Amino acid sequence: MTDKSPEWSQAGVAGCVDQVLRSRRSVRAYKPDPVPQDLVLEILQAAASAPSNSNTQPWRAHVLTGAPMKALGDALVAAFQNGNFPPPAHFPDPLPQVFCTRQDDFAVRYYASLGIERKDMAARASQTQRNFSFFGAPVGLIFSIDARLSAHSWLDLGLFVQNVMIAAKARGIDTCPQVSFARFHTVIASHLQMPVEEVTACGMAMGFADASAAVNQMQMPRQRVEEFVRLFGFESAAKLSAQPCPAREIDTWPE
Repeated sequence: MTDKSPEWSQAGVAGCVDQVLRSRRSVRAYKPDPVPQDLVLEILQAAASAPSNSNTQPWRAHVLTGAPMKALGDALVAAFQNGNFPPPAHFPDPLPQVFCTRQDDFAVRYYASLGIERKDMAARASQTQRNFSFFGAPVGLIFSIDARLSAHSWLDLGLFVQNVMIAAKARGIDTCPQVSFARFHTVIASHLQMPVEEVTACGMAMGFADASAAVNQMQMPRQRVEEFVRLFGFESAAKLSAQPCPAREIDTWPE
């Protein structure tokens, strides 16, 4: 008797992949259940199939759990509370108007799900601080890249990070990508003994979602394909719909 892999129709494969893509969420509350090491490595090995320019594979992943993760988290909380690090720089200032509406909408939904008033800066800072404990996830990842590389290699890293999230979700594991780690690179590099040429790109929480947490019920809208695609040479052309961005207060939004 020979083992045979199940045969899937192309439509069945597409439906499965689409379901994984659409069910992935940025989860910000986790159960304490551990994620086995072998499963984490399986996810990362699958993610390493990501394409990269000339097969340079510029990604590096540092995976933490237990005491090492807590030690890094404690150091990052101390640095955050000390306030002597530069402000986040992952968006330009000012942010182009086409993007600010989406950012504002995210902040409204995010803080509402947590029951935090917009002007309650202490509560907002406390929630931001939860980034550094990976939102209570049992596994934390830090992704880094050689700082000598250009933006094109950062795109390669992004493809790998997306693959990690999709490979994890396909196995019933939830994640949350976290850019908030980037500005604390010196603290992270010291704890993880990174080579001098490496720079922190982002972090990621990984574990099993706490389905009872309100923050995990938050719904995030996505643009329709007609809003971000331009067609050339097809039978019909999609029209972009540009929505004006209202004026907003200058504020600090969740990372």
